[in-house]
Amino acid sequence: MMTQTISQQRTMQLEIATIATSVPMGAQVYQEAVTSRAAEALGSMSDVPWDVTRIIARSLRSELDGNRRIPVGALSHIGPTGRRVAGRLLYSRDALVHRMDLTLPPAPNEVLTIHDTVAWMYPDEGNPNPAVVDEIRRATAVVCVSRNTAEDVFALTGRSDLRVVSPGVDERFFSPRPLSAAERSQLGLPQRFILHAGGASARKNLEGLAEAWRLVNREFPDVSLAMSGPQHARRDELFGDLPRVVRLGRIGSELVPGLLASAEAVVVPSHYEGFGLPVIEAMAAGVPVIAARTSSLPEAAGDAAVLVETDGRSIAEGIDCVLRGDSEVSDLREKGFRRALHFTWGESVRNLAKVWSDAAS
Repeated sequence: MMTQTISQQRTMQLEIATIATSVPMGAQVYQEAVTSRAAEALGSMSDVPWDVTRIIARSLRSELDGNRRIPVGALSHIGPTGRRVAGRLLYSRDALVHRMDLTLPPAPNEVLTIHDTVAWMYPDEGNPNPAVVDEIRRATAVVCVSRNTAEDVFALTGRSDLRVVSPGVDERFFSPRPLSAAERSQLGLPQRFILHAGGASARKNLEGLAEAWRLVNREFPDVSLAMSGPQHARRDELFGDLPRVVRLGRIGSELVPGLLASAEAVVVPSHYEGFGLPVIEAMAAGVPVIAARTSSLPEAAGDAAVLVETDGRSIAEGIDCVLRGDSEVSDLREKGFRRALHFTWGESVRNLAKVWSDAAS
């Protein structure tokens, strides 16, 4: 029998499935980066033709951009059978589906990305459908963004054949131009500041950061604490009466690299992070990092950050150490930059392409 030519081979179909959101965060950065590079990565490593499409699901009444409508509320509480039926209606029959949000229903042949297990750990992070744990066990392949997340997924599900594929850092974060004087003025930023960027859920440990700022701010009267992220009552309550705290709200993505590059340091005091992308982005921008010695953060930071405990005094000591320019942290900028170079989206998506090819075989 003659070998089939490429033109005669059946085209493999990959559907990357996500949920539309009005507040894009780290998971959405991951989704966009992977989707935009998937076809090229598959084409470079496989003789089999692939067709890559995107499913952006939204709720039945949502005005957000999307190309499918699903009953998001119902999917959070219906049973396993109902979720499987919804999956058969949502996805193409013969496609390999890369499901990037566990709220979405399962597909018969699917790859999952799991960023963290916070929904099972923190009440304010969601209430996952009980069926999801078994869906993780049944998936064709499961990708975790860090070894720490893989350990947590194993503890939750007992599944051990987990693929660890780290995210990448967009090229625009490497050695960006600091904010201009006009941009600083527009944001209300002083000349010197340390930066906390992210949400305000319980795992972000804003309580520890607030305590640290109370302890350290008097020592550095020319330094402010800048905080970016969606407005949140917890942040307002904890920092509303503290001196020299600038609450920036959400920052346009075009300004984020410059904001990082303008900071004296970036502080990531979280109790839990699935990967800790702000750590790597700050390092790419050449900024020293103070990070908690918890969850995946030491894995992301390596030896290129000041690692601290999550209590206020320890965080304050880390901030003090960096702002004083102590000898042991004088080379953090260079070490961090070199470390960030290892986290590229090209490498990340090439590793995902191997997972897709294996799942389709």
